[in-house]
Amino acid sequence: MSGALTDIRVIEIGTLLAGPFCGQQLADHGAEVIKVEPPGTGDPMRVWGQEKADGKSLWWPVVGRGKKSVTINLREAAGQDLVRQLAVNADVLVENFRPGTLEKWGLSPAELHAVNPRLIITRVSGYGQSGPYASQPGFGAIGEALGGIRYTTGDPEKMPSRTGISIGDTLTAMFATIGTLNALHARQRTGKGQVVDAALYESVMAVMESLLTEYHVAGFIRERTGSMIPNIAPANVYPTRDGKMHLISGNQDTVWRRLAEAMGRPELGDDPRYATHLARGDNQLELDELIAEWTATLDAEELHQLLNEHAVPNGQMYRAPEMLADEHFADRQAIAWVDSPDFGSIPMQNVVPKLSDTPGAIEWSGPTLGEHNEEVFGGILGLDDDAIGQLRANGIID
Repeated sequence: MSGALTDIRVIEIGTLLAGPFCGQQLADHGAEVIKVEPPGTGDPMRVWGQEKADGKSLWWPVVGRGKKSVTINLREAAGQDLVRQLAVNADVLVENFRPGTLEKWGLSPAELHAVNPRLIITRVSGYGQSGPYASQPGFGAIGEALGGIRYTTGDPEKMPSRTGISIGDTLTAMFATIGTLNALHARQRTGKGQVVDAALYESVMAVMESLLTEYHVAGFIRERTGSMIPNIAPANVYPTRDGKMHLISGNQDTVWRRLAEAMGRPELGDDPRYATHLARGDNQLELDELIAEWTATLDAEELHQLLNEHAVPNGQMYRAPEMLADEHFADRQAIAWVDSPDFGSIPMQNVVPKLSDTPGAIEWSGPTLGEHNEEVFGGILGLDDDAIGQLRANGIID
């Protein structure tokens, strides 16, 4: 493995998305991620997703990639003891249960640090590990609502929309990953592990730009604005002759003048109605209509080439087919093809970001349930066949 984290061992005992996506990112960059799943059923992500093939999740091969799957019944004392044994030689433990669950299982930070003071314990939850809401259930959608992104997303004439992906979960997982890496760096100086507390609502709120400051200072509340950004123009989606949608971002004075040249109307570049950022904001609707009338006379590819020639930022609205066909995606290997035991060779987004010396890699797609039981319990914990057999007989593992 070629990643930056090849000397890091992670125990992942989270389910669904927020915790496991943190584990996916660590695995992408070389960490040995041992995913603990309930015997018999496994992580619900094995069956979740908008689209399935023969009843099997097409999401699991992605979020489970590069991980080693073991089964442990965490509700039994013997299962909890297995996690404590794994923690002895681990660097990170990632979990996303409701606060208090680890404590109920005898796996609190204090108890885990008693067996391994260097352990980083990354905890993902709806509201964080403290505060009056801590014990309340909180999925990603609730974090999106409290964090502000739901209210500001969608058509202003309709109810708030979701973004189309589980953005609350994935944002929190990314902040959990950042926190984990920060804690690992701090451990190099102190020799001590610590707790990383990543809350869904706080992670969403963290990307909400100046929303709070705008309200406190100016009494301004951001509203849903659809495809445009108020007072930032031109920056919108425009129609093309062949029925496609094209994004143009020309909201800088020099870029706007280049766009006016591309439109064959260079005089608009210095027109007082559009010449400055403030003027374009004041006349945003009529400017969008003017540009839309022009783009509707061109096919999408023709428009794309013309705007590129004039150095105007623009792009087509991509879906999966366009991504898979794009030469730039292919040249940068932005999409990886990974073997799956269920689906053959399948495409998925590659490791991000790209590191020049330690780029990371997708070693395998999501594993079968308990695929690495023997390797982990026998090889890492040193349990013999009789001990493993007894755990299996008692329903602690599969």
